[in-house]
Amino acid sequence: MAVGTHVLGELYGCPPELLRRVESIRPLMQTIAQEANFHVVGENFHQFEPHGVTGVMVLAESHFSIHTWPEKGLVAADVFTCGEEGNALKAFDLLCQYLKPQQVTKRVITR
Repeated sequence: MAVGTHVLGELYGCPPELLRRVESIRPLMQTIAQEANFHVVGENFHQFEPHGVTGVMVLAESHFSIHTWPEKGLVAADVFTCGEEGNALKAFDLLCQYLKPQQVTKRVITR
């Protein structure tokens, strides 16, 4: 019996300027959450110095998190949703669309 979809992925070769600050990551994640029809019930973001961000959104459906390494152009993403199968995949695809990575690895786990 499947209860949800878990997408884990890495985005390589992203523009570093998009990955440096909470001020760019938070609105990006909020936009993706809205477009993927997530119900955000909480969020927490941490700004690393000199740069880099960890962002976590707690969803009624589960969670959406990313970690950035601007100096490597790298984003690690984790999206787990219960309910409609396409929402986690849609969110990951939107993240790729907005961050324009040169290379992507993605693992999809049915839970």
